[in-house]
Amino acid sequence: MFEYLLRLGDNTLVLSQRIGEWCGHGPVLEQDIALTNIALDLLGQARMYLSYAGEFEGKGRSEDDIAYFRDAHQFRNGLLVERPNGDFAQTIARQFFFDVFNYYQLEFLCNSQDIRLAEIAQKAFKEVTYHLRFSSEWVLRLGDGTETSHDKMQAAVNSLWPFTGELMTPDALDTEMAKQGIAPNLLEIKSLWDKKVAEILEEATLDLPEGTWMQSGGKEGRHSEHLGFMLAEMQHIQRTYPGNVW
Repeated sequence: MFEYLLRLGDNTLVLSQRIGEWCGHGPVLEQDIALTNIALDLLGQARMYLSYAGEFEGKGRSEDDIAYFRDAHQFRNGLLVERPNGDFAQTIARQFFFDVFNYYQLEFLCNSQDIRLAEIAQKAFKEVTYHLRFSSEWVLRLGDGTETSHDKMQAAVNSLWPFTGELMTPDALDTEMAKQGIAPNLLEIKSLWDKKVAEILEEATLDLPEGTWMQSGGKEGRHSEHLGFMLAEMQHIQRTYPGNVW
């Protein structure tokens, strides 16, 4: 259960940090604020998951301890969420792919056999419903927009596609959690994900990538160099002045 909670918390924590990098750099003020709000939503979800993980572990670690005092190989997020922001199209494609997954994942978790996890999911589901609407609308606007926006959106979809499969490929932990009724069957999530993504990309006049080879390893702690650089920035203050508070 502790490992599963880390996967949930690390996905939202790392993506929150990534999106937060847009604060003050958005293409227009409205989208700058929207992205910052999404980052804050995901950070709030990460806090709930990691606080529960700390309680379940029983070693007295707080959400901050778990977030700031683990090295990259101890993180359990998917490789997709640690990908660099790139341009606005890259950020939107990454957000869209994760939002679709997170939406269906939380829809199941709202009825999880673990009551505490179900309560967290019920709160998060309302936020992620907005996130999915936001990212879907921007995929449509960019894909079915100008020639330049279409090409950038297609390039973003193509480059991030190989990082999507890991989220919905079950391993022994995912299978055990699903067996206990705590987590969803990821193969069922994949079926829903495939259908939704295909619908949005078709409406956006974007081609569905044909490649089937997928990157993997993030859920087991094997990450790209991008996560290490991101954590060095995110964890700097706490590691320099451990235990200090505002």
